Amino acid sequence: MLQATARDPRMLDGLITQNLSSTPSFFSSTSIIIIGGLFALLGTTDKAAELVREIPFAQQTPLLVFEFKVLVLIGIFVYAFFRFSWAMRQYTFVALVIGAMPPPATYASGQNDRQAMAQRAGRLVGAAADTFNDGLRAYYFSFAAMAWFFSPLALVLATALVVLILYSREFRSDVLQVLRD
Repeated sequence: MLQATARDPRMLDGLITQNLSSTPSFFSSTSIIIIGGLFALLGTTDKAAELVREIPFAQQTPLLVFEFKVLVLIGIFVYAFFRFSWAMRQYTFVALVIGAMPPPATYASGQNDRQAMAQRAGRLVGAAADTFNDGLRAYYFSFAAMAWFFSPLALVLATALVVLILYSREFRSDVLQVLRD
């Protein structure tokens, strides 16, 4: 963002921000489709529960419990939808802040604080990225929640696996090491 304060015009910065906002838009739309599919599944839970019961290693559960599991998945994807749509909105704010940056000459003359403007825009980008990551984490944990349809033990194991995967990607990945260097 410090570089953005020195550029005029800021077309490149606008294009980057637009690109960043397209991914949450895709996931937000996908979440709506998934939620619709899960509500449709609620309409045919007896057939879906019967299908799961036919899987040899799946634990038998009452229909009410099966419906509750579907409702949990709906809750996860509703949360994801709101996080993705909020990330889209935050990226819009980033674009507005970049567009509202004064010309580079005003920083040189001391009329505006270049560092403060860059920090404000950087904090907005960081908040949008964190919000987007929350939505992605919801998707990851939805996979763990789907394991619950087979058994509670499968849920526990899948949740532990998702936590391990997220930990390795967010704290131990090669990409993170490159970003730190």
